[in-house]
Amino acid sequence: MTTPHVPGPPRRRPAPLGRTAAALFCATAVVLAAAGCGSAGGHGPGTGSGSDAGRPVTITFWHQWSDPSEIAAVDTDIAGFEKLYPNIRVNAVANVSDPVMTKALQAGSADAPDVVSDSDTLDVGPLCSAGELVDLGPLMHGSGIDPAATFPKEMLDYSQYQGKQCTLPLLGDAYGLYYNIDMFHAAGISGPPHTFSQLAADAVRLTKADGAQQLGYMPLYEDYQNDTGTLVAQYDPQYLTTAGKSNFAGDPGFAQLLGWQRNLVNELGGYPLLSKIYDSFGGEYTANAFDKGRVAMQVDGEWRVAMLTQEKVPFQWATAPFPVPDDQASQYGRGLLAGTVIGISHNSREQQAAWQFVRYLTTDTSAVVDFANAIENVPSTYAALDSPSLQLPAAFQTFLTIADNQYSVTQPATADGGNYLAVLQTLGTQYESGKVTDLAAGLRAADQAEDSSLAKAGQTAG
Repeated sequence: MTTPHVPGPPRRRPAPLGRTAAALFCATAVVLAAAGCGSAGGHGPGTGSGSDAGRPVTITFWHQWSDPSEIAAVDTDIAGFEKLYPNIRVNAVANVSDPVMTKALQAGSADAPDVVSDSDTLDVGPLCSAGELVDLGPLMHGSGIDPAATFPKEMLDYSQYQGKQCTLPLLGDAYGLYYNIDMFHAAGISGPPHTFSQLAADAVRLTKADGAQQLGYMPLYEDYQNDTGTLVAQYDPQYLTTAGKSNFAGDPGFAQLLGWQRNLVNELGGYPLLSKIYDSFGGEYTANAFDKGRVAMQVDGEWRVAMLTQEKVPFQWATAPFPVPDDQASQYGRGLLAGTVIGISHNSREQQAAWQFVRYLTTDTSAVVDFANAIENVPSTYAALDSPSLQLPAAFQTFLTIADNQYSVTQPATADGGNYLAVLQTLGTQYESGKVTDLAAGLRAADQAEDSSLAKAGQTAG
């Protein structure tokens, strides 16, 4: 395997708190707890604060991980926490789906969890806007945690809603380019494309036998992670206006992506041909077209590094940042960031103990690094990203660099659960197939559909 190409400037990190400022934050902890700061409803975090009183406390933690190795990694983190806080016992429940977790938070029953992790950042908006989760901002302040100096900005952004930090990032996902080195060498291409025009030219050059034998790149939005939301992130678009309205027609990045992609579809033989090729592809996690040598380039998350390694594919491959628009070539190195988030139920009767647990999982560098090493996800703090204890494959370095790149982007939380992504995906698939021919009108219609969705969800400008 070749060491990946990972250019791009590092993030300009905020300076950490000085000792005096940190001491002032810590000194306010008792006052904040007594005032019930940080509660979005239900019981204040000062209530039942077993971690302060030293009395035995049990909190329930629901999470989505299901693979035995993942569950073992979670349990290891829990054991580390319980060693530091021997009076707090964590009852972990694995393999809880996001819909089940959401319903439990809304129901607020006696057996509902105190702490939840959610693998879908699009749930943050609905849960936060409905007051289902505690605002962690005051709790971080009371614990002397400067979020801007602790977490990458985009990870903070996808874990909050309209300035309310109702969740925190618990490892992340980054999206980049996977490419087949053997195919590149055979085609006389020396390295991965940096811009969209280079990507299109390489895709054509790498295609053999109209794509049936070998396709340079599958541009259809239905293909695995190649959806409209992932690709348009490279344009750094603004989904919403400052007034909180949908901005598909207003931000030129959306039209530019859709136009570029349809041109590439035509260059590679047209929609009917590519659709037929796509239908012959295997499942994303069972017989992935890149893993099987069907395509030379593919956008995907960091998790495919482990899959390709485990499969021992019979070709050389590498990773790189995904290309950017030609007029933003100086920002090559960016990528889309998402990931798992963790929060505290507003109905929890042990919010202070729950906060100690959330704080440990999300800010203890050893805990974050060990968890990232174990399940091969992107660390979600600056300290963990820089840790010499990270033990991840060389090809994974691309995704660490993307997470630490000042130009990387994420998708905003909305009260309607990120419905804007579904609206854009629908328009994209209709435009690539020719069902929609007037793109400007299609973008205006998409704005109307999303504005209606936001209104129904009760979202206001913020």
